[in-house]
Amino acid sequence: MPGHIKLGASEVPDPDPLPYLMVSGEMRRKDMAKPYDSKRAVWTPDGMGGYVEGLVQSDDGDKATVLLGHENKYFKSEQVVPVNPPKFEKCEDMANLTFLNEASVFWNLKSRYQAKLIYTYSGLFCVVVNPYKRFPIYTPRVLKIYQGSEEMRHLLNCGP
Repeated sequence: MPGHIKLGASEVPDPDPLPYLMVSGEMRRKDMAKPYDSKRAVWTPDGMGGYVEGLVQSDDGDKATVLLGHENKYFKSEQVVPVNPPKFEKCEDMANLTFLNEASVFWNLKSRYQAKLIYTYSGLFCVVVNPYKRFPIYTPRVLKIYQGSEEMRHLLNCGP
């Protein structure tokens, strides 16, 4: 059963919690190197309830032509929404996103979850995506890091 092993026993030092709490410099550099065209990068529906990133070829206000991979697809203009610049990749607080739309929120939560960053803020609210496994983020070391901060209240209220 996942989570049955307790981490941080008294004779063993707590594991480093930072990879589970904040985006590393290496991750940030990798995200910033992603190609991005601010005028053409858009999210479009993928037909399965999600979104896929593409490049707008043309948009007449009613119908948009979007390049997805090597193929042009056609969408209603209101279904096409802009992609955030790479500096907002794995954004800790989604209220800071340049383009706050459903696709950008889903993408941010997904990319943070894949990086094992399960806590994401949306303004005053903390959104937690359950990894169904224990991360070393409820340890005495983390208590010392966040002692007295607003983030600590969220960590303790959302913890296992």
